[in-house]
Amino acid sequence: MLRRVLVPLLALLLTGAVATPAAQASSPGDLLEQHRVTAIVPAPVQAWELLYQSTSATGKANAVSGILLVPSIPWTKGPRPLITYAVGTHGLGDQCAPSVKLQNGTENEVAIISQALYKGWAVVLTDYEGLGTPGTHTYAVGQSEGRAVLDAARAAYKVPGTGLSSDGPVGVFGYSQGGQAAAFAGELQGGYAPDLNVVGVATGGVPADLNAVMKSNDGGAAFGLVLGAALGLSTAYPEVPFASVLNSRGKATVEKIKDYCTIALGAAAPFSRLRDFVTDPDIVSDPRWQKRLAENYAGTIKPKAPVFLYHAQLDELIPLAVGKGLLARYKALGATVTWAEYPLLEHIGGVSVGGPVAMEWLGTKF
Repeated sequence: MLRRVLVPLLALLLTGAVATPAAQASSPGDLLEQHRVTAIVPAPVQAWELLYQSTSATGKANAVSGILLVPSIPWTKGPRPLITYAVGTHGLGDQCAPSVKLQNGTENEVAIISQALYKGWAVVLTDYEGLGTPGTHTYAVGQSEGRAVLDAARAAYKVPGTGLSSDGPVGVFGYSQGGQAAAFAGELQGGYAPDLNVVGVATGGVPADLNAVMKSNDGGAAFGLVLGAALGLSTAYPEVPFASVLNSRGKATVEKIKDYCTIALGAAAPFSRLRDFVTDPDIVSDPRWQKRLAENYAGTIKPKAPVFLYHAQLDELIPLAVGKGLLARYKALGATVTWAEYPLLEHIGGVSVGGPVAMEWLGTKF
């Protein structure tokens, strides 16, 4: 039901053509629409599908969807904690959005989500910009992801009947793409969302340096993720050349991946290189690319809240050196950081082992 109104609602919000209650929303985190739904998770919950206002990477108002889960477990220790949860790579198609997958029982991160729910914590998940809403998902763009994560928490507090209190503690959780989103949420929170009582940021497998991550995956088995990131970056920043320099193979492949979820996206063009899809083999060196990649380089702002940062030693997608680089930058900024490094584990192993530990760490902050 909610998705049937998204297109006209977004048109009203973003063009301001007609003055309606939804269109009049003017602040990040304003709730534009909410609808009770059924979420398929092990823990008994009440669930709401959300549409809320957020901010794009270039500072423009946008509308983002998500889902709020409030457990039926009573909470008597003050305001119920809220986890604003940033999922890892789900893909580019709207059917890949966590709000969709939680309703049809296919959400692959449900175990860690349920860990929080069984503790009595509420969980809100953003779909990110363009995932679950009209337009292309701005995949791998931390500036928009971080704001979407923070505004999801703001919107959750405005849903009637949840029993949530806006002065309650907020924890930020994310891994991989979600780790990027969580890291940027932690960095941006002090200036962008000081009203939120963020008490901890748990972030792992963070693609903190997109230049290094793209270089590492160029020619790799999951090269499709590089194409997805290039599409996401050029969507967020229209001046960044990508569509205009695609060759025939590039155009055909990019058109296909727009509807792909995680596995199909990663496997879209195994062991290919970006130069195989564009007419300019040195495209990433373009100053317009480098300017925007620099804006999405994590570790330039001190997070206000304590950070739990973790990484798998054998991560084949996000090199360990990228995680250690972020750790060094946070320490240089004077941030409070707890570091965990997991030996003999690859990317998925990192969240399988580190994710539950990170969630427990957030509990110590509540």
